[in-house]
Amino acid sequence: MELALRNRVAVVSASSQGIGRAIAMTLAEEGAHLALCARNSAVLGSLAHEIRERHGVRVHAEALDVRESEAIMSFVSSAASVFGGIDICVTNAGGPPAKAFLATTRADWDDAFALNLRSAVEFAKACIPYMQRSGWGRIVTISSITVRQPQPDLVLSNAIRAGVMGLVRSLANDFGKYGITVNNVAPGYTATERVKQLAAQRAAASGKSESEIEQVWVNQIPVNRMGRPEEIADAVVWLASERASFVTGQTLLVDGGMYKGL
Repeated sequence: MELALRNRVAVVSASSQGIGRAIAMTLAEEGAHLALCARNSAVLGSLAHEIRERHGVRVHAEALDVRESEAIMSFVSSAASVFGGIDICVTNAGGPPAKAFLATTRADWDDAFALNLRSAVEFAKACIPYMQRSGWGRIVTISSITVRQPQPDLVLSNAIRAGVMGLVRSLANDFGKYGITVNNVAPGYTATERVKQLAAQRAAASGKSESEIEQVWVNQIPVNRMGRPEEIADAVVWLASERASFVTGQTLLVDGGMYKGL
């Protein structure tokens, strides 16, 4: 299937590992040029070099923390200067810590808001003007199955990420007339470092092994396994393509059937 992404310019945040890395790689396979950011400059630089060598696309990479709004604005501005505009924005960030509600602090809530909701706001605010000028754009936010099916001891994610759905629906309503679509991808349990960390925390608290914890999660998934980052990336890249031009304001679960609602 031709996705018509060759020579499009895509911003991908938190792209040095896991789902973000898979998204960057898949976009590059389709011929998109990339503006990548993450906190680890060494890993990010290595990824940028690998993508250039493997796929022959242009890559602009900057180390930054997505909780810093000014850094996001500066990064998008410099990327637009390098490439002449921005076509696609994929907002991604690590999840907040796993905690029960009464164990959370005010600082935890402020940090989760900055990481998982305000960062999406800032990326959209920075990228949309370029998309308006060209009359075409794609914004894809990455959240979690928690937006539809809250998970135990993930109250920060359960609450904050749900706000991303409201943002997506609002932006889709406001900017569709400019040829801009806005959608959300909500992964289920996916084989990433984040999930390994959650398994280690649950194992330490329960006295079970990490593999036992992971098996409890797998048992909830009809396809009987965790997802792969590349499977999340495929969904994101489709939504970022011309093929999804009539899909906007939606949350797409990529969870192996774990969500049990209608």
